[in-house]
Amino acid sequence: MYKVFIDGSAGTTGLKIFDRLKDRKDIKLITLPEEHRKELAYRKEAINSCDIAFLCLPDAAAIEAVSLIENDSVKVIDTSTAHRTNPDWAYGFPELKGYRERIKSSNRIANPGCHASGFVSLINPLISAGIMKKDVALSCFSITGYTGGGKKMIAEYEGDKPALYEAPRQYALSQQHKHLPEIKAVCGLDIAPLFCPIVSDYACGMEVTVPLFKKDIEGSIEEIKDIYRNLYTGDIVKFNDNADESGFLSANAFSGKDTMEISVFGNEDRILLVSRFDNLGKGASGAAIQNMNVLLGLPETTGLIL
Repeated sequence: MYKVFIDGSAGTTGLKIFDRLKDRKDIKLITLPEEHRKELAYRKEAINSCDIAFLCLPDAAAIEAVSLIENDSVKVIDTSTAHRTNPDWAYGFPELKGYRERIKSSNRIANPGCHASGFVSLINPLISAGIMKKDVALSCFSITGYTGGGKKMIAEYEGDKPALYEAPRQYALSQQHKHLPEIKAVCGLDIAPLFCPIVSDYACGMEVTVPLFKKDIEGSIEEIKDIYRNLYTGDIVKFNDNADESGFLSANAFSGKDTMEISVFGNEDRILLVSRFDNLGKGASGAAIQNMNVLLGLPETTGLIL
């Protein structure tokens, strides 16, 4: 039986991970009494006595938690932004070429961000295949449900919200979104994309779109489809060549699931790359559980909702 400690179990991602693991027969959850949940000494004892530690904390607290580890056998899955561009940490998107092998051999895994998961699922394979150059200037728009904003935003949307909340709202207007360094590093881009995230009045689901002109690639739309078709052959991330819903694409189509769908639309001159998934599934806690399964040598879909 594997011992697991969730540091930050009261947050949205931590609660989801706890709910997913609490009934598993192969997992023993190490929990702290509410009065000791934030106390350093108790956290240090718990994190050094587990096999897997999930860090569901703000960046500074996640860095502090790692500094408490004295047991070299402890494996860490950090869901914060703190270590996603750190070369000493494995980036937790197993479907990307070579990434699963690095995760398996690492004790430190940086769980991807939600928007970033969609972007890297689309662009990393094209850069790796050489069909897209690293100096390409890209744009991206991404719509997400409000649960991606954590407890405060969930309370705002599910409470007596103002009329402005009833329509989609764009944010990160300064082009300084915290996922941009991760996106740039994991894809190997020279230029961070113009990124337009949008939160809308529904709970879960994400739709990330990267538009391309023909000049942005050295190949064809069919070659892009073939790259995705040959890469995403597992049960979690899949390519779908017939994804449109009577001319529409709903951002909540994968709500409640841990899967991700990759699609390509448009024509030879103007191409749309689309990644759809649940912002709390493959975009957060589902990805964390998948990474734990990889670390423990278990089937990757164990405990996931497909």
